[in-house]
Amino acid sequence: MQQSSYQSLQWSESVILSAASRIFAAYITAGKVTADNEDQMMLKAIQTAIKMSDKVDAMVKSDDEGKR
Repeated sequence: MQQSSYQSLQWSESVILSAASRIFAAYITAGKVTADNEDQMMLKAIQTAIKMSDKVDAMVKSDDEGKR
């Protein structure tokens, strides 16, 4: 019997997951993902999504960031 897995992601984590999954899908579509490098390419997609998030956070000021 398969064991169920439950996860509760914070909003920011789910945003990163969403971006990373699109990046990973692009890698798959481009033929860059194989059975041998799947985990490595998944990690690369996640790292790219985090890097992009960091750049956006540094470059863009949200409406409520100055109100704290």
